[in-house]
Amino acid sequence: MTPTHFSYYSAFIISITGLSLHRTHLISTLLCLEGMMLSLFVALSMWPIQLQTSSFMLMPMLMLSFSACEAGMGLSLLVASSRTHGSDRLQNLNLLQC
Repeated sequence: MTPTHFSYYSAFIISITGLSLHRTHLISTLLCLEGMMLSLFVALSMWPIQLQTSSFMLMPMLMLSFSACEAGMGLSLLVASSRTHGSDRLQNLNLLQC
């Protein structure tokens, strides 16, 4: 395993661990999701370089645009939940309430 592969894998695993262990605030879960998306973006953008191909791949740009949309949607949910519930703690959010 090369050091670049190790760094991709470790960044992704650290983000998954943070997502599974630190689910008290909505902002921490959103940051862990963003870390996962950024590690996948770096891995996909370095993939043609490691394979030594000269073709441009559209997949990293598509994933980056999806992660930007996900970040914008997550921040809007954070603002909406903090306005209605008073904080961003996930224990305060209940899907059964209107």
